[in-house]
Amino acid sequence: MAEASNPPAKIRNIAELAKIAGVSAGTVSRALAGKSLVNKETRERIQSIAREHGFRPNQMARRLRVQETKVIGVVVPLGHEQRQHLSDPFFMAILGHLADALTESGYDIMLSRVIPNADDWLERIVESGMLDGVLVIGQSNQIEALERVADYYKPMVVWGSLHPGQRHCTVGVDNRAGGRLAGECLIRSGRKRLAFLGETDVPELRDRYLGLCDAAKAAGLPAPQQFHVHLASDTMAEEIAGHIDSIRAGIDGIACGSDLIAMYAVRALADLAISVPGDISVTGFDDLPLAEQTVPRLTTISQNIAEGAKEMVRLLFERIAGEETGSVEMAPQLILRDTA
Repeated sequence: MAEASNPPAKIRNIAELAKIAGVSAGTVSRALAGKSLVNKETRERIQSIAREHGFRPNQMARRLRVQETKVIGVVVPLGHEQRQHLSDPFFMAILGHLADALTESGYDIMLSRVIPNADDWLERIVESGMLDGVLVIGQSNQIEALERVADYYKPMVVWGSLHPGQRHCTVGVDNRAGGRLAGECLIRSGRKRLAFLGETDVPELRDRYLGLCDAAKAAGLPAPQQFHVHLASDTMAEEIAGHIDSIRAGIDGIACGSDLIAMYAVRALADLAISVPGDISVTGFDDLPLAEQTVPRLTTISQNIAEGAKEMVRLLFERIAGEETGSVEMAPQLILRDTA
């Protein structure tokens, strides 16, 4: 019986491959990159030896040498709510669209969920040397950090609200206009005692609440009550349950800071046999895919997440190329379904 031949020893680096091929390391590097400076016969022989010995060049090292990593950092800062997870339906929706746009353009993604306990958390990311640019999902309560870094680091785009004098580049809807749309929808359905479910220390949600207040004021109604509900899904049900007695006592229209809050609110009301929209009308904010699958289907404000993600990537690539870009503020859209 013939003995099995041993497989070729694995090559660890270009120097070892060059020694086997009898050429210089520079020739190996150019041959593996497919450069025409190396004649075809030599190039194919070196590539064959590399395949035979299972050698794959370190692409990241090569990219760093030419000061291009082909990696984009996607960062989710959670200064406002450390219990929120990347599995949150909003994060999953926008991450999917960003990943599609980036990978189709030949880039890899480095995803970071950040609890910003240190003042320089963002500086550490942008100065790591590992990224060609950074996309930040949400301003959280980190406006100061975003503004500070935006002063010197240009290839960064943030999903969030646009405010006067802001220096960091953002893409997002006019959240205050969206809150006003939600309020006007509730008021048109005959609701006069309005409430907002959400946390107003998050810039985007604060603007949504202020928009609801704008609608109530324009209609001559009392200022909406604000019931604090965190964005972390593992606390929503309990917090909404804690507000139910106050809601039952004097509220007939609820604008929620997110679709997920609205879904939990509709469920809590249904558990108490409170009809939606018969007794209380409810609106969400996001227009996640789940919003059309709830029973009853959720009336909401669309952020046009898919288009916003494409805009973020477009602006980022322009900024990587050295172009100056402004922020993009999209118009929100009322999606009228069953809950209002």
